[in-house]
Amino acid sequence: MDVLVLGATGFLGGHIAEHLRTLPGARVLRAGHSAAADLRIDLANETAEGLAALLADLRPAAVVNCAGAVTGDALLQTGLNARGPAVLAAALRATLPGTRLVHLGSAAEYGACEHGTSLAETAAPRPGGLYGATKLAGTLAVAEAAANGQDAVVLRVFNPVGPGAPGTSLAGRLAAELRRAGPDGTVTVGDLSAHRDFVDARDVARAVGAALTAAHPLPPVLNIAGGAALPVRAVADALVTAAQFAGRIEEHGAGSERSAAVSWQQADITAARALGWEPRIGLAESLADLWHSLKDTGHDTTERAA
Repeated sequence: MDVLVLGATGFLGGHIAEHLRTLPGARVLRAGHSAAADLRIDLANETAEGLAALLADLRPAAVVNCAGAVTGDALLQTGLNARGPAVLAAALRATLPGTRLVHLGSAAEYGACEHGTSLAETAAPRPGGLYGATKLAGTLAVAEAAANGQDAVVLRVFNPVGPGAPGTSLAGRLAAELRRAGPDGTVTVGDLSAHRDFVDARDVARAVGAALTAAHPLPPVLNIAGGAALPVRAVADALVTAAQFAGRIEEHGAGSERSAAVSWQQADITAARALGWEPRIGLAESLADLWHSLKDTGHDTTERAA
């Protein structure tokens, strides 16, 4: 099975490409905008016609789209998160309608929910910012393709953590700050009282593998998460333990706008479990692995797309 992975040089894409290589008979072609990719594809600037011609030449058995901008201006985010999936779905429909498409969505598409509740895939999306809105537009494009006969599924990923987490994420940023501060330094953060549902990137990769190899038709959207809301402060606690940090974590200010607007998110992962998938890696292990990966590389990790 030839699998084309778009956004394969990013955080999640890298883990996904690595995992897919372990599947029997799978050959992975890593595509992305950077020189590290096997194939240069910048989804933000591709046309449906150009991408269709490329797909007709490659003829992959499956396509995984991990490309997306988590930060940046409106042009970048709409290009990668909204237009990109629409172009990809149109190109596949024109050339390879039987090819399975697995697209990574985001929990940011849901927006705020009531404290103590779990979000099922049937919950009405109410994104509160540009990132969530553009990711939702991409999900709708893929879901429309699925409704029109394309073999496609969106994996709506909640808060991914793990080795290689970029500096655009809380975990990646805090790990880098702890490393810079040294064992007895001081690190200042915003409010950490919000609750999030964390999932290890390697568990996300296994979910992609399960979606690609499922013999039966898939629902249009599947939540991929740990299935339990934890205080964001637990990220700091786990990294402090992993780093053997004896200094001070000072919590000042209101935190990010998104934390203030979305104080609680927890996923219902019943539908994903029907694939035979379960999250295996807990938050403490995930963040310990992140810390050790940062120590091993000796530098911070950043990315444009996730």
